[in-house]
Amino acid sequence: MFAGGILGILALLFSLGSLICFVIVLIKQFQDAGAIQGIIGIITCGIWTFIWGWMNASRLNIKNIMLIWTALLVIGIILRVILFSTVGVPYPAGTPVRP
Repeated sequence: MFAGGILGILALLFSLGSLICFVIVLIKQFQDAGAIQGIIGIITCGIWTFIWGWMNASRLNIKNIMLIWTALLVIGIILRVILFSTVGVPYPAGTPVRP
């Protein structure tokens, strides 16, 4: 398996972990702040849920989940940057020949 495949699988696993954290915090958001806040969290693709989670992390005792979610997001972004900056870059075939 080539490096892009391994990085792709790792990026996928970090995304899955991030999705799980999102769902956990979204459930807390629905329970604590109500349906409107939960729906806004879904519509904004998790950005508001992430912000809301950090704003209420201590009060709702979800600080560990938020730390894990943050780490998964940061590492996932780094993996994607590495993956997409290397995919499609051909290896040099040698000295170019000029006609």
